[in-house]
Amino acid sequence: MPVIDMPLAQLKVYQGRNPCPPDMDAFWDKALAEMRAVDPKVELIPSAYQTPFAECLDLYFTGVGGARIHAKYLRPRTKSKPHPAVLQFHGYSGNSGDWTDKLGYVALGFSIASLDCRGQGGLSEDVGGVKGNTQNGHIIRGLEHGPENLLFRANYLDTAELAQVVMNMPEVAPERVGCFGGSQGGGLTLACAALEPRIKRAAPVFPFLCDYQRVWEMDLAENAYRELRNFFRQFDPLHEREAEIFKRLGYIDCQHLAKRIRGEVLLAVGLMDNVCPPSTQFAAYNKITAPKQMVIYPDYGHEGLPGFSDRTFQFLSGL
Repeated sequence: MPVIDMPLAQLKVYQGRNPCPPDMDAFWDKALAEMRAVDPKVELIPSAYQTPFAECLDLYFTGVGGARIHAKYLRPRTKSKPHPAVLQFHGYSGNSGDWTDKLGYVALGFSIASLDCRGQGGLSEDVGGVKGNTQNGHIIRGLEHGPENLLFRANYLDTAELAQVVMNMPEVAPERVGCFGGSQGGGLTLACAALEPRIKRAAPVFPFLCDYQRVWEMDLAENAYRELRNFFRQFDPLHEREAEIFKRLGYIDCQHLAKRIRGEVLLAVGLMDNVCPPSTQFAAYNKITAPKQMVIYPDYGHEGLPGFSDRTFQFLSGL
């Protein structure tokens, strides 16, 4: 088997390198309390795009810091008893995508909500009060000002708040909600399932945002992780604060949130992934104590994984 990381036997027991802050649970419990204290002021606006069987709506809610967050929300036009719902999370710098690729879930009788991350390619509001692209440097945004100011703290809370908003929809059965996504979307899927324990099923694909120190030590702080290298070059060129920086990044390291997951997990990894190294993904997966299954693609990297979209759909259709 080709190897760009650890041998598979080592990956299956790897527990990660990035340190976990000692107050990790207290930090996120406090963050969730802050989120729950926010009035979401949910707004649903009919989209110009509509179909005979799916009602398509622009969903807005207020997140932490007062930002207005956008998601595409689709639900069946024929309403009966409360039905399942799924949440979709996009890749780094992207957006919620087209309406069309969500219609399969509506045809199944589900609702689906697809989040736009703050300051990336969609319509969600950045904490600075602007819409659209402020993407460059999101992992390190706020790093110098304490973990409460990390942008991904807000992004993770947005996933949990979206889950809460959808679970409160009268047409949705709150105990039958799942989530999925790839890369950044995979990391957000882990975060959502960790911060909203009612998530019943989660299907992350090659999750980003895991084990930052391992990425650095593998000399793979490039592509999506390039900003780690840029941070040290610009703000700590001698690495005098390296331990402090990785500890602070630990608050937004999905491997340390993974133990909070209660729902069933289906995760896919490509062993040739040099964007989100396999070991970083295993670091998160190995900490999940809920029912779980990993699908391994030995010859694939950070790319489309044949058959896994179908497998995800079948997995989530069991909600």
